[in-house]
Amino acid sequence: MKRWLFKHEKGNAAEPILAAAPEGFFLPLPAESLLCADHRKKLLERIWQYTALSEPQFEQLYLYPVRRYATYVQQLPASESHHHAYPGGMLDHGLELVACSLKLRQSYLLPSGAAPEDQAAQADAWSAAIAYGALLHDIGKIAVDVQVEYQNGEVWHPWHGPLTQPYRFRYVAGRDYKLHGAAAGLLYTQILMARQLDWLSSYPVLWSHLLFLLANHYEHAGTLGELVLQADRVSTAQNIGANPTKALQAPKHSLQHHLLMGLRHLVKNEFKLNQPGAAGWLTQDHLWLVSKTATDKLRAYLLAQVVDGIPPSNIAIFNELQSHGLVDATPEGKAVWSATVADDNWQHRFTFLRLQPSIIWADESRPDCFGGTIEPVMDHPLPTCEASEPSTYGLKIPMDGKRSAADPQNQDFGYLDDLMDMLQEPSEHEEESRPVGSQSTRAPHQDVAGQAFIEWLRDGIESHRLLINDSKAKIHTIDGTFFLVSPGIFQRYVTEHPGVSGKAPENDAWRFIQRQFEKMNLHQKKPNGQNIWTCKVKGARRTSSLNGHLLRDSSQISSTVPTDNPFLTLQP
Repeated sequence: MKRWLFKHEKGNAAEPILAAAPEGFFLPLPAESLLCADHRKKLLERIWQYTALSEPQFEQLYLYPVRRYATYVQQLPASESHHHAYPGGMLDHGLELVACSLKLRQSYLLPSGAAPEDQAAQADAWSAAIAYGALLHDIGKIAVDVQVEYQNGEVWHPWHGPLTQPYRFRYVAGRDYKLHGAAAGLLYTQILMARQLDWLSSYPVLWSHLLFLLANHYEHAGTLGELVLQADRVSTAQNIGANPTKALQAPKHSLQHHLLMGLRHLVKNEFKLNQPGAAGWLTQDHLWLVSKTATDKLRAYLLAQVVDGIPPSNIAIFNELQSHGLVDATPEGKAVWSATVADDNWQHRFTFLRLQPSIIWADESRPDCFGGTIEPVMDHPLPTCEASEPSTYGLKIPMDGKRSAADPQNQDFGYLDDLMDMLQEPSEHEEESRPVGSQSTRAPHQDVAGQAFIEWLRDGIESHRLLINDSKAKIHTIDGTFFLVSPGIFQRYVTEHPGVSGKAPENDAWRFIQRQFEKMNLHQKKPNGQNIWTCKVKGARRTSSLNGHLLRDSSQISSTVPTDNPFLTLQP
């Protein structure tokens, strides 16, 4: 990748000298110049590691779209005053989303429920689709949120092609803050090549999820949509100084799916709408559900459906609904709105959850809209960036001459170090320096390959795809826990997941996965500090032995453990 990224430097150690930009304008830069910043090079290196592709494959599938994306977004910010609100913020946000989403993706077997051989065959396609969805997540903003113009006053639109002259920009006053999601369709064919789209369109489930995501219908985008939304929360939280750890914890099951199904069932079958005493009101643009009624009923419904991981309180449900993008956030960033409902004969103030009607009804017919009014009650006035005041081109410089946080000369990329730390797998030295038998203090999501292996074990045991205590099984039970036969269990995983070992030789792939598993410190070590135990196998006619890892806690991969295999005896 470095050869590609820095090919403009060959034979010339110095950085290219660029002409000065006219005052108040930015120069359009080539992709290589935009991507050579240190923090962007680190992100690209991490993306390459997560894809486990050869350099030519990575260039074709990932670097080409990233370069095209860079030439379009140039030095535009990702927002006016929220996250990544500085020149170049859109490019940083896009790269962070790709890195985070690919990291999260490694804990999933996709397409969900498919045969292992199909999951293995489609692995690269699903990874690419997730990366493309993440990269193009906010691309519509450059079409509808900002107005970009050249020195001669000509307005630039992204469907004209990349910027070619010095430019300046300003945010559109009174813009629709949801329009950029729908505007992505104007641009993604200019970022992705026809052969990439041809390839992805050959997988019907993947293709439908990607199209729904690009059309801003995350409720229909399945796991692909979940991963991009999670990555967006991580990147945003890290940039604004919030805590992104929770967003990095990929759920074992799709709680979003259960929450969505529960809301649809309740609204369509149980809730009364648009009348005094109702659970909700439907307007042309929004569905307003009384917050306590909706969450109480939703929790009861999920409990009746025996859904795992139900949030324990209404506040926790509010957080989950908001984090999965199922409810709209208030201007203060909260899930619960306060609004006054008024009709000809009465009015009352409620606390609400506000949803997009399409989440419940999609393309189905909807009930009649409420004939009265619903007026939100704001705790605070809208910030300036959301008011319909005219905005100036470029950066806002205070009258006292001090630089704002959005000024590129005042931008501190220290938060990216924290993000890279979260994405970074620990060094061999760090792991080897831990005392024998000590428990790792790192969260499971820090061990991407190892965590993906554990998820594969859980899924295989739960679905009975992986046999236990059979004569040919690679998993047995002994002393009340699981015994993983080595190298057999790791070899099978690698067979189903080609390419997981990154740059390791193909014959060493299973050793790579075994090392990542051992780094998680989920297994018991022998008194002498060795990882591998030996089991004596006594059959009807002969005696043999098996080598493998003994799990410290069986619940790590299954809630129930079969009776110990009577033919196995653990050797000291």
